[in-house]
Amino acid sequence: MSGSFMGENFGPKHRGQGSGFPGGLWDAMDQLRDVFERGFSPRVGRGDVRAAVLAILAEKPMHGYQIIQEIEERSDGAWKPSPGSVYPTLQMLADEGLITAEESGGKKTYSLTEAGRAEAEASTERSTPWEAFGTRDSGRGTALPKAGMKLAQAAAQVGRTGTPEQVAQAIEVLDEARRRLYSILAQD
Repeated sequence: MSGSFMGENFGPKHRGQGSGFPGGLWDAMDQLRDVFERGFSPRVGRGDVRAAVLAILAEKPMHGYQIIQEIEERSDGAWKPSPGSVYPTLQMLADEGLITAEESGGKKTYSLTEAGRAEAEASTERSTPWEAFGTRDSGRGTALPKAGMKLAQAAAQVGRTGTPEQVAQAIEVLDEARRRLYSILAQD
């Protein structure tokens, strides 16, 4: 399995013979990455980007990058829509006559039209899309995945720069952490 994790490439060429790192560590890193990507990736429903854009633009005009940053901030980092979803949504909203775009200094600033304002106000009874990620009280929304990613980053750093003895110690620590996590679930 090949892939990118936190800016590092952990493909097969980095494993096994000649790398100085046991293949098991890289496999564990791949599995950890996969678990967090699969199990904690926000599930954004159809129309959520549209609803989020309308809600944000109801407050003030912004350019596309600001909208992306605002959504990420309001979801406490749990949801950062890609430009590939935001900009087509902005174009669709413009085509529907709900927003207008003014170009200034090489950037398009988007604002709601009267029809767009009416649409945004009509949806105020519903919760905003980023509130779906508001499970931080339980830790599932942002705290647990962030902690897991930090752990994975630390393990990757040991794998890249540690001595064989340090790598072996890191594997012991990770094994103990895994056992302790399962023991939490086993508690009454």
